[in-house]
Amino acid sequence: MLKVIPVEEAVGLPLAHDITEIVPGKYKGPAFRRGHIIRPEDVSKLLDVGKANIYVMNLEKDELHEEDAARRLAKAAAGRNLKLTDPSEGRINLVAEIPGLLKIDADLLYIFNSLGDLMLATLPGNRYVKEGTVVAGTRTIPVVVKEALIQKAEGLCKEKPIVTLLPMPSKRVHLVVTGSEVFTGRIKDGFEPVVSRKVGEMGSHLESVKLAPDDPDVIAGHIKNAQQAGAEIILVSGGMSVDPDDKTPEGIRRSGAKIESHGFPVLPGSMFVMAYFHDTPVLGLSGCVLHDSFTAFDLLLPRLLAGEKITRADIMAMGHGGLQIKHDH
Repeated sequence: MLKVIPVEEAVGLPLAHDITEIVPGKYKGPAFRRGHIIRPEDVSKLLDVGKANIYVMNLEKDELHEEDAARRLAKAAAGRNLKLTDPSEGRINLVAEIPGLLKIDADLLYIFNSLGDLMLATLPGNRYVKEGTVVAGTRTIPVVVKEALIQKAEGLCKEKPIVTLLPMPSKRVHLVVTGSEVFTGRIKDGFEPVVSRKVGEMGSHLESVKLAPDDPDVIAGHIKNAQQAGAEIILVSGGMSVDPDDKTPEGIRRSGAKIESHGFPVLPGSMFVMAYFHDTPVLGLSGCVLHDSFTAFDLLLPRLLAGEKITRADIMAMGHGGLQIKHDH
Protein backbone atom coordinates (compact mmCIF):
# COMPACT_ATOMS: atom_id res chain seq x y z
CA MET A 1 0.00 0.00 0.00
CA LEU A 2 1.02 3.63 -0.45
CA LYS A 3 1.05 6.39 2.10
CA VAL A 4 1.17 10.05 1.15
CA ILE A 5 3.28 12.45 3.22
CA PRO A 6 4.35 16.08 2.72
CA VAL A 7 7.73 16.35 1.03
CA GLU A 8 9.17 18.34 3.94
CA GLU A 9 8.56 15.33 6.19
CA ALA A 10 10.17 12.88 3.76
CA VAL A 11 13.84 13.71 4.42
CA GLY A 12 15.71 10.48 5.07
CA LEU A 13 13.08 8.28 3.39
CA PRO A 14 13.45 6.41 0.06
CA LEU A 15 11.36 7.47 -2.94
CA ALA A 16 8.75 4.89 -3.90
CA HIS A 17 8.98 5.66 -7.64
CA ASP A 18 10.81 7.82 -10.16
CA ILE A 19 10.01 11.54 -10.07
CA THR A 20 9.72 13.02 -13.57
CA GLU A 21 11.05 16.42 -14.56
CA ILE A 22 9.83 18.12 -17.75
CA VAL A 23 11.53 21.11 -19.37
CA PRO A 24 9.35 21.97 -22.40
CA GLY A 25 11.19 21.39 -25.65
CA LYS A 26 14.41 20.36 -23.91
CA TYR A 27 14.10 17.47 -21.47
CA LYS A 28 11.79 14.86 -20.05
CA GLY A 29 13.16 12.28 -17.65
CA PRO A 30 13.63 11.30 -14.05
CA ALA A 31 14.74 14.05 -11.68
CA PHE A 32 15.07 11.43 -8.93
CA ARG A 33 15.11 7.65 -9.19
CA ARG A 34 13.16 5.16 -7.14
CA GLY A 35 15.02 4.37 -3.93
CA HIS A 36 16.75 7.77 -3.72
CA ILE A 37 17.05 8.84 -0.09
CA ILE A 38 15.61 12.32 0.13
CA ARG A 39 18.09 14.90 1.41
CA PRO A 40 17.24 18.34 2.85
CA GLU A 41 18.56 19.99 -0.33
CA ASP A 42 16.19 17.88 -2.49
CA VAL A 43 13.04 19.37 -0.98
CA SER A 44 13.26 22.58 -3.03
CA LYS A 45 13.64 20.73 -6.35
CA LEU A 46 10.81 18.35 -5.51
CA LEU A 47 8.59 21.35 -4.92
CA ASP A 48 9.81 22.88 -8.21
CA VAL A 49 8.65 19.78 -10.15
CA GLY A 50 5.24 19.93 -8.48
CA LYS A 51 5.71 17.34 -5.76
CA ALA A 52 4.36 18.85 -2.55
CA ASN A 53 3.61 15.31 -1.38
CA ILE A 54 5.33 12.01 -2.10
CA TYR A 55 4.55 8.33 -1.72
CA VAL A 56 6.02 6.15 0.97
CA MET A 57 5.56 2.48 0.23
CA ASN A 58 4.69 -0.46 2.40
CA LEU A 59 3.77 -3.33 0.08
CA GLU A 60 1.41 -6.09 1.11
CA LYS A 61 2.26 -9.70 0.21
CA ASP A 62 -0.11 -9.69 -2.78
CA GLU A 63 1.15 -6.37 -4.20
CA LEU A 64 3.89 -5.47 -6.69
CA HIS A 65 5.76 -2.25 -7.31
CA GLU A 66 5.39 -0.86 -10.85
CA GLU A 67 9.00 -1.70 -11.80
CA ASP A 68 8.76 -5.32 -10.68
CA ALA A 69 5.40 -5.64 -12.41
CA ALA A 70 6.74 -4.09 -15.64
CA ARG A 71 9.64 -6.56 -15.69
CA ARG A 72 7.21 -9.45 -15.54
CA LEU A 73 4.87 -7.94 -18.14
CA ALA A 74 7.72 -7.31 -20.55
CA LYS A 75 9.13 -10.79 -20.10
CA ALA A 76 5.70 -12.33 -20.72
CA ALA A 77 4.93 -10.27 -23.84
CA ALA A 78 8.36 -10.60 -25.50
CA GLY A 79 9.13 -13.40 -27.91
CA ARG A 80 12.29 -14.28 -29.78
CA ASN A 81 15.09 -11.87 -30.65
CA LEU A 82 14.03 -9.12 -28.25
CA LYS A 83 15.83 -7.71 -25.22
CA LEU A 84 14.38 -5.73 -22.33
CA THR A 85 15.62 -2.40 -21.04
CA ASP A 86 15.90 -1.51 -17.38
CA PRO A 87 12.84 0.27 -16.02
CA SER A 88 12.69 4.06 -16.35
CA GLU A 89 9.80 5.94 -14.75
CA GLY A 90 8.05 2.59 -14.45
CA ARG A 91 8.38 1.72 -18.15
CA ILE A 92 10.31 -1.10 -19.82
CA ASN A 93 10.99 -1.21 -23.56
CA LEU A 94 11.28 -4.22 -25.84
CA VAL A 95 14.21 -3.69 -28.20
CA ALA A 96 15.15 -5.53 -31.41
CA GLU A 97 18.30 -7.63 -30.93
CA ILE A 98 18.54 -8.32 -34.67
CA PRO A 99 17.17 -6.77 -37.85
CA GLY A 100 13.99 -8.61 -38.74
CA LEU A 101 10.26 -8.77 -39.37
CA LEU A 102 8.15 -7.53 -36.47
CA LYS A 103 5.12 -9.69 -35.70
CA ILE A 104 2.36 -8.53 -33.35
CA ASP A 105 -0.55 -10.69 -32.16
CA ALA A 106 -3.09 -7.87 -32.31
CA ASP A 107 -5.94 -9.93 -30.82
CA LEU A 108 -3.85 -10.97 -27.85
CA LEU A 109 -2.59 -7.40 -27.44
CA TYR A 110 -6.19 -6.18 -27.21
CA ILE A 111 -7.05 -8.74 -24.51
CA PHE A 112 -3.83 -7.91 -22.63
CA ASN A 113 -4.59 -4.19 -22.57
CA SER A 114 -8.21 -4.84 -21.62
CA LEU A 115 -7.13 -6.34 -18.28
CA GLY A 116 -6.88 -2.81 -16.89
CA ASP A 117 -4.19 -1.06 -14.83
CA LEU A 118 -1.49 -2.06 -17.33
CA MET A 119 -0.57 -1.27 -20.91
CA LEU A 120 1.53 -2.48 -23.82
CA ALA A 121 2.07 -0.30 -26.89
CA THR A 122 3.81 -1.59 -30.05
CA LEU A 123 4.94 -0.48 -33.46
CA PRO A 124 2.75 -1.72 -36.34
CA GLY A 125 3.36 -5.37 -37.12
CA ASN A 126 4.59 -6.92 -40.38
CA ARG A 127 7.25 -4.25 -40.76
CA TYR A 128 11.02 -4.50 -41.10
CA VAL A 129 12.86 -3.09 -38.10
CA LYS A 130 16.56 -2.49 -37.63
CA GLU A 131 18.61 -3.85 -34.75
CA GLY A 132 18.27 -1.58 -31.72
CA THR A 133 14.77 -0.35 -32.61
CA VAL A 134 12.35 0.06 -29.70
CA VAL A 135 9.39 -2.04 -30.87
CA ALA A 136 7.17 -1.95 -27.76
CA GLY A 137 6.87 -0.50 -24.29
CA THR A 138 4.96 -1.67 -21.21
CA ARG A 139 4.15 -0.47 -17.72
CA THR A 140 1.44 -0.51 -15.09
CA ILE A 141 -0.84 2.49 -14.67
CA PRO A 142 -0.72 2.76 -10.85
CA VAL A 143 2.53 2.61 -8.88
CA VAL A 144 1.33 -0.51 -7.06
CA VAL A 145 -0.76 -3.34 -8.53
CA LYS A 146 -2.08 -6.64 -7.29
CA GLU A 147 0.12 -9.57 -8.25
CA ALA A 148 -2.98 -11.45 -9.42
CA LEU A 149 -3.35 -8.95 -12.28
CA ILE A 150 0.19 -9.59 -13.48
CA GLN A 151 -0.37 -13.34 -13.22
CA LYS A 152 -3.41 -12.96 -15.51
CA ALA A 153 -1.29 -11.12 -18.07
CA GLU A 154 1.43 -13.78 -17.83
CA GLY A 155 -1.18 -16.50 -18.32
CA LEU A 156 -2.39 -14.86 -21.54
CA CYS A 157 1.11 -15.04 -23.00
CA LYS A 158 1.91 -18.55 -21.78
CA GLU A 159 1.26 -20.23 -25.14
CA LYS A 160 2.33 -17.40 -27.45
CA PRO A 161 4.08 -14.05 -26.92
CA ILE A 162 2.50 -10.85 -28.16
CA VAL A 163 5.63 -9.39 -29.77
CA THR A 164 8.06 -11.47 -31.83
CA LEU A 165 10.89 -10.60 -34.19
CA LEU A 166 11.49 -13.03 -37.06
CA PRO A 167 14.98 -13.26 -38.55
CA MET A 168 15.37 -12.56 -42.26
CA PRO A 169 18.10 -14.88 -43.58
CA SER A 170 19.88 -13.90 -46.76
CA LYS A 171 17.92 -15.07 -49.80
CA ARG A 172 18.73 -15.41 -53.49
CA VAL A 173 16.69 -12.72 -55.24
CA HIS A 174 16.35 -12.52 -59.04
CA LEU A 175 14.97 -9.52 -60.93
CA VAL A 176 13.36 -9.51 -64.38
CA VAL A 177 13.01 -5.98 -65.78
CA THR A 178 10.37 -5.74 -68.51
CA GLY A 179 9.77 -3.07 -71.14
CA SER A 180 10.90 -2.92 -74.76
CA GLU A 181 12.22 0.61 -74.24
CA VAL A 182 14.66 -0.73 -71.62
CA PHE A 183 15.39 -3.97 -73.47
CA THR A 184 16.39 -2.09 -76.65
CA GLY A 185 18.49 0.41 -74.70
CA ARG A 186 16.33 3.45 -75.54
CA ILE A 187 16.17 4.28 -71.83
CA LYS A 188 18.23 3.19 -68.85
CA ASP A 189 16.59 0.83 -66.36
CA GLY A 190 15.77 2.50 -63.06
CA PHE A 191 14.45 -0.53 -61.20
CA GLU A 192 17.72 -2.38 -60.57
CA PRO A 193 19.39 0.28 -58.35
CA VAL A 194 16.24 0.79 -56.24
CA VAL A 195 15.51 -2.92 -55.86
CA SER A 196 19.17 -3.77 -55.22
CA ARG A 197 19.42 -1.14 -52.46
CA LYS A 198 16.25 -2.24 -50.70
CA VAL A 199 17.08 -5.94 -50.92
CA GLY A 200 20.60 -5.23 -49.69
CA GLU A 201 19.40 -3.13 -46.75
CA MET A 202 17.45 -6.15 -45.54
CA GLY A 203 20.43 -8.49 -45.70
CA SER A 204 19.90 -10.23 -49.04
CA HIS A 205 21.54 -9.98 -52.45
CA LEU A 206 20.22 -9.30 -55.93
CA GLU A 207 21.83 -12.30 -57.62
CA SER A 208 20.63 -11.83 -61.19
CA VAL A 209 19.06 -9.13 -63.37
CA LYS A 210 17.54 -9.97 -66.75
CA LEU A 211 15.95 -7.61 -69.28
CA ALA A 212 12.84 -8.61 -71.25
CA PRO A 213 10.83 -6.92 -74.00
CA ASP A 214 7.05 -6.54 -73.75
CA ASP A 215 6.61 -10.17 -74.78
CA PRO A 216 4.75 -12.47 -72.34
CA ASP A 217 6.56 -15.58 -73.54
CA VAL A 218 10.00 -14.05 -73.03
CA ILE A 219 8.99 -12.80 -69.58
CA ALA A 220 7.64 -16.26 -68.71
CA GLY A 221 10.89 -17.84 -69.87
CA HIS A 222 12.97 -15.61 -67.61
CA ILE A 223 10.76 -16.48 -64.64
CA LYS A 224 11.15 -20.21 -65.32
CA ASN A 225 14.90 -19.85 -65.74
CA ALA A 226 15.21 -17.91 -62.48
CA GLN A 227 13.34 -20.62 -60.59
CA GLN A 228 15.50 -23.34 -62.13
CA ALA A 229 18.63 -21.36 -61.21
CA GLY A 230 17.64 -21.49 -57.54
CA ALA A 231 16.01 -18.11 -57.05
CA GLU A 232 14.20 -17.95 -53.72
CA ILE A 233 12.32 -14.76 -54.61
CA ILE A 234 11.60 -13.58 -58.17
CA LEU A 235 10.79 -9.92 -58.77
CA VAL A 236 9.34 -8.79 -62.09
CA SER A 237 9.27 -5.04 -62.65
CA GLY A 238 7.48 -2.74 -65.08
CA GLY A 239 4.56 -3.17 -67.44
CA MET A 240 2.00 -3.68 -64.68
CA SER A 241 -0.73 -1.16 -65.58
CA VAL A 242 -3.70 -1.41 -67.94
CA ASP A 243 -1.96 -0.05 -71.05
CA PRO A 244 -2.08 -2.37 -74.10
CA ASP A 245 1.73 -2.65 -74.13
CA ASP A 246 1.90 -3.78 -70.48
CA LYS A 247 2.41 -7.53 -70.79
CA THR A 248 4.02 -8.41 -67.46
CA PRO A 249 0.95 -9.88 -65.66
CA GLU A 250 0.31 -12.10 -68.68
CA GLY A 251 3.97 -13.16 -68.69
CA ILE A 252 3.70 -14.16 -65.04
CA ARG A 253 0.59 -16.22 -65.85
CA ARG A 254 2.22 -17.94 -68.83
CA SER A 255 5.16 -19.02 -66.69
CA GLY A 256 2.71 -21.31 -64.89
CA ALA A 257 2.76 -19.26 -61.69
CA LYS A 258 -0.42 -19.27 -59.63
CA ILE A 259 -1.72 -15.72 -59.18
CA GLU A 260 -2.77 -14.90 -55.62
CA SER A 261 -3.82 -11.38 -56.56
CA HIS A 262 -3.41 -8.85 -59.37
CA GLY A 263 -4.23 -5.66 -57.52
CA PHE A 264 -3.50 -4.60 -53.96
CA PRO A 265 -5.46 -2.36 -51.56
CA VAL A 266 -2.26 -0.35 -51.09
CA LEU A 267 -1.40 3.11 -52.41
CA PRO A 268 1.11 3.35 -53.96
CA GLY A 269 1.25 -0.24 -55.20
CA SER A 270 -2.31 -0.98 -56.33
CA MET A 271 -1.19 -2.65 -59.59
CA PHE A 272 1.16 -5.19 -57.98
CA VAL A 273 0.90 -8.91 -58.70
CA MET A 274 1.56 -11.62 -56.10
CA ALA A 275 2.05 -15.11 -57.50
CA TYR A 276 3.82 -18.40 -56.75
CA PHE A 277 5.74 -20.48 -59.26
CA HIS A 278 5.67 -23.81 -57.46
CA ASP A 279 6.75 -22.59 -53.99
CA THR A 280 8.82 -19.64 -55.20
CA PRO A 281 7.20 -16.22 -54.71
CA VAL A 282 6.91 -14.08 -57.83
CA LEU A 283 6.17 -10.43 -57.10
CA GLY A 284 5.23 -8.03 -59.89
CA LEU A 285 6.32 -4.45 -59.18
CA SER A 286 4.67 -1.41 -60.75
CA GLY A 287 6.37 1.86 -61.65
CA CYS A 288 5.63 3.48 -58.30
CA VAL A 289 8.69 1.69 -56.90
CA LEU A 290 10.81 4.08 -59.00
CA HIS A 291 9.43 7.32 -57.62
CA ASP A 292 7.78 6.62 -54.25
CA SER A 293 9.96 5.95 -51.23
CA PHE A 294 7.48 3.54 -49.59
CA THR A 295 5.14 1.27 -51.54
CA ALA A 296 3.57 -2.17 -51.35
CA PHE A 297 7.07 -3.48 -52.15
CA ASP A 298 8.34 -2.26 -48.76
CA LEU A 299 5.41 -3.96 -47.03
CA LEU A 300 5.88 -7.29 -48.82
CA LEU A 301 9.65 -7.64 -49.15
CA PRO A 302 10.42 -8.21 -45.44
CA ARG A 303 7.63 -10.77 -45.17
CA LEU A 304 8.93 -12.68 -48.18
CA LEU A 305 12.51 -12.52 -46.89
CA ALA A 306 11.31 -13.89 -43.55
CA GLY A 307 9.84 -16.86 -45.44
CA GLU A 308 6.15 -16.02 -45.04
CA LYS A 309 3.65 -17.25 -47.61
CA ILE A 310 1.54 -14.28 -48.75
CA THR A 311 -2.03 -15.34 -49.48
CA ARG A 312 -4.86 -13.44 -51.13
CA ALA A 313 -6.42 -13.01 -47.69
CA ASP A 314 -3.18 -11.43 -46.41
CA ILE A 315 -3.23 -9.01 -49.34
CA MET A 316 -6.86 -8.00 -48.82
CA ALA A 317 -6.11 -7.29 -45.15
CA MET A 318 -3.45 -4.77 -46.20
CA GLY A 319 -6.12 -2.18 -46.99
CA HIS A 320 -6.19 -1.14 -43.32
CA GLY A 321 -3.11 1.08 -43.16
CA GLY A 322 -2.48 0.62 -46.87
CA LEU A 323 -2.52 4.33 -47.70
CA GLN A 324 1.08 5.54 -47.55
CA ILE A 325 1.14 9.33 -47.17
CA LYS A 326 3.97 11.35 -48.58
CA HIS A 327 5.59 13.69 -46.07
CA ASP A 328 6.93 17.03 -47.26
CA HIS A 329 10.38 17.84 -45.95
